[in-house]
Amino acid sequence: MSALPTTTVTQLPDDAVLVDVREPHEWEAGHAPGAIHIPLGELPSRIGELPETDDAVAIVCRSGGRSARAVQWLAQQGYDVVNVEGGMLEWHRTGKQLAGDGDPTIL
Repeated sequence: MSALPTTTVTQLPDDAVLVDVREPHEWEAGHAPGAIHIPLGELPSRIGELPETDDAVAIVCRSGGRSARAVQWLAQQGYDVVNVEGGMLEWHRTGKQLAGDGDPTIL
């Protein structure tokens, strides 16, 4: 089995296309600006909402576990995707901008 394609938060450009697979309450608390929200459990039925881009689509969750499962499945479907190591916890730790309700945070 090949290694899971991954990237780090610091390797992502500020305008990277991100798909956030966390649950709605996690998304509402804080997410990357411009990210697309498709909870992991809804991914198979909403696969058509994945953005079309020339670059790999970065998939993110809280810490990297759910997004790794999403990347594995999406890669099997033929999509060019990468898992964001450390997830939104790492995004926040590195000081990248957050959007969300009120004072954005990562749950």
